[in-house]
Amino acid sequence: MTEQIAVEKKILSENDRLAAEIRDALQQRRIPALNLVSSPGSGKTSLLEVTLKALARRFSIGLIAGDVQTENDAQRLRAAGGAQVQAIVTNGACHLDARMVGRALAGMNLERMDLLVIENVGNLVCPSSYDLGEDMKIVLISATEGDDKPLKYPAMFRRAAMMIVNKTDLLGFSDFSLERVQNNARSINPDLQILSLSCRTGSGVDAWIAWLTDLILQARRPSAE
Repeated sequence: MTEQIAVEKKILSENDRLAAEIRDALQQRRIPALNLVSSPGSGKTSLLEVTLKALARRFSIGLIAGDVQTENDAQRLRAAGGAQVQAIVTNGACHLDARMVGRALAGMNLERMDLLVIENVGNLVCPSSYDLGEDMKIVLISATEGDDKPLKYPAMFRRAAMMIVNKTDLLGFSDFSLERVQNNARSINPDLQILSLSCRTGSGVDAWIAWLTDLILQARRPSAE
């Protein structure tokens, strides 16, 4: 057991070193970076598609799409247009790490990038422990899941800066309660920002786009250095 813990600490230490290098490279170019995490099927790729539709004409966006198998999500994002897209296929690994992200970034033009979004593997456990060089984690949950998700996966919600509740057009078709999920999340992280939206109907998407726009513009200001 002692040896296993020591190996894990060494792996995380090396990951943190690489993540710090990524963060420094992005901050030097004033590129905000988001690590988008969720369980499978919550709608990460759908959210990124509507994000590109709203922002791609104004800003240059970089997307790293991680998945256990296939490049299906990356292909969807490339088809949406208006972004640099790199795929990471983990071949079974349950999370992305900083080394994978660094390799993906090597194939991207950082000089023509206003925002980087990393779409992590669908998992609320392993990705919580791995720094990818992001400025913040955004955790996505949908109204088709349990509203106790924050209580079941507290590490992820504790380390996230924002929770997005997606698929609000399906509220009322199950016992999922928007009020309960918000209360559960804030019992874990009182400072958590919360947005509710539906990629399908567009309800609430404007608030997400406004938040992203402000994030990009703030990074460009000299005071952000």
